[in-house]
Amino acid sequence: MIETDRRGAIGLAAALPLASALPSMLAGTAHAADAAAAQWDLTDLYPGLDAWDAARKQVAAALPRLAAYKDSFGTDAPSMLKALEDISEVSKTFARVYVYASLKADEDVRVSANQERNAQVMDLYAAFGEATAWTAPETLKLGKDKVESFIAADRALANRFAFGLRKTLRDAEHTLDAKGEALLAAVSSPLSGPQTIREQLFSSDIPWPEVALSDGRKTTLDAQGYTLTRDAPNRADRKTVMDGFFGQMGKFESSLGAAMAAKLKGDVFEARARSYKSCLAMALAPGAVPEGVYRTLVAETNAGLPQLHRSFELRRKMLKLPDMHYYDIYPPLVSMERKFTLTDMRNITLKAVEPLGPDYVKRLGAATAAKWMDPLPRPGKRPGAYMNGSAYGVHPYLLLNLGENYEGLSTYAHEWGHAMHSLLADSVQPYELSDYPIFTAEIASTCNEVLLTEYMLGQAKTKEEKIYYLGMRLEGMRGTFFRQAMFAEFELKMHEMAEAGEGLSGESLTRVYLDLLTRYHGPNFVIDAPYAIEWAYIPHFYSTFYVYQYATSISAGTWFAHSILNGGKAERERYLDVLRAGGSADPVDILKKAGLDMTAPDPYRGLVADFKATIDEIETLMA
Repeated sequence: MIETDRRGAIGLAAALPLASALPSMLAGTAHAADAAAAQWDLTDLYPGLDAWDAARKQVAAALPRLAAYKDSFGTDAPSMLKALEDISEVSKTFARVYVYASLKADEDVRVSANQERNAQVMDLYAAFGEATAWTAPETLKLGKDKVESFIAADRALANRFAFGLRKTLRDAEHTLDAKGEALLAAVSSPLSGPQTIREQLFSSDIPWPEVALSDGRKTTLDAQGYTLTRDAPNRADRKTVMDGFFGQMGKFESSLGAAMAAKLKGDVFEARARSYKSCLAMALAPGAVPEGVYRTLVAETNAGLPQLHRSFELRRKMLKLPDMHYYDIYPPLVSMERKFTLTDMRNITLKAVEPLGPDYVKRLGAATAAKWMDPLPRPGKRPGAYMNGSAYGVHPYLLLNLGENYEGLSTYAHEWGHAMHSLLADSVQPYELSDYPIFTAEIASTCNEVLLTEYMLGQAKTKEEKIYYLGMRLEGMRGTFFRQAMFAEFELKMHEMAEAGEGLSGESLTRVYLDLLTRYHGPNFVIDAPYAIEWAYIPHFYSTFYVYQYATSISAGTWFAHSILNGGKAERERYLDVLRAGGSADPVDILKKAGLDMTAPDPYRGLVADFKATIDEIETLMA
């Protein structure tokens, strides 16, 4: 699998798109005219497949040249700069090659030619890694003093590559020799196999059932159909949907478990090969995120579970249910029939983010008017939502699966928050420092969501409408903080089992997940055992220790949104400086400079306090 840090320490190739914390929100079909106006235009990357293939071959042809720099890399500062600049330029071209192939593959996962081109790119990534695997060992061989003398001697080296070189020196004990690094780079493609298998199972091989709902509709319960109907107003329909979706998934528990077990073994292999004490330590190392951040998040989330349980009791009362089952967590607390077209989503989002200043709004207005996104669901299209900002020098692309509801609007604001992060970082930082880590990436999207909710609350005309938006805020915090922290606990437990050599199977993973579901949802909440296969539905588990950053990010994003709304230009600029910083420093340090310490429990306690206050506000309105 291509690493989440998409360009690596000294300019390696781009990779994973930023994915939305929640699955795609589908309810209804947006207007065709809106869709046609917003459809992405991949000719901004390449005019066609021939041009793309020529660029791919150009990257492949450059690899022997990049490998040959090993012999002159440590001669002097100009030699080091020449090597790193060439690697960076080839990396930039490869990133564009990757983005094009990835987007084409996601347009319709059933088109084998596009999947084959995407597989070619994954193989090329492995080859690129092999050709440049010598950079870290050679940097370490030079030693800190010599590297620092080169940095001091050349301004371009200092401005573009110093941070990456220093990160390499910092990771000395976890870096292999050139042969070892080349070997690990070579196995990146086969280690991505479990994720590919899981995606193909979900996209094309599992025969998803068709169910009839009480209103006469028939729905195929694939991933998109499930997200479309899991919030059905009729309780029997919700049970039918979850029974059908998770029941069918459960028939493939062994295969899905085998795929996950293989992925976990791959993580353990790499962690041991690099002499990390654990997979968690390996995952946190690139951004120098202290392990205490992860464990403090989990501890503070568990401390806040009484408020989560309280929210479920509020939900039970508002929905007038005799008890709470897992299929009752998605219906809105108050129904709202208002629909939002793509044009509505754009206009409302632009109004909601006005506290971020006129320049932000102007940039977002121009971006959302361009053909940068694929907004609507259709058969064969990859589900979910993501922003891919890896094509430096072009612009971000967004894949969305929107419905004409508030959740679609929220997803729209979320993903465009990611896009604006990329645009702002790219406008200030050179390519080598523009790629921000996931730890800060989700702050830009969640801050936009908070601003959207506050705007909609300010526009609400009735008590019911206000309760609806407060309920959506509550659901956002539940889904992005509590739920993602639960996922983080599960991911940590899975890796600990793999590291201890315990037997891993679909059945054992389901058992662990069921225990977590039961604890997080409380004693008065019924978890039907067949639904515990849900872990296999979460694609983010194939991006190692990724999900915890949604929970840290909504904590940080909420903190920044409140500071902006309650402050002035200084607070706004501190936040925008976080976005402009890109990957120019370690993420915890970037946030500390803006006044937020993620190593302390305060941000997480603040989020739980906001969650409690939202429950209080709903109860007050109901009274």
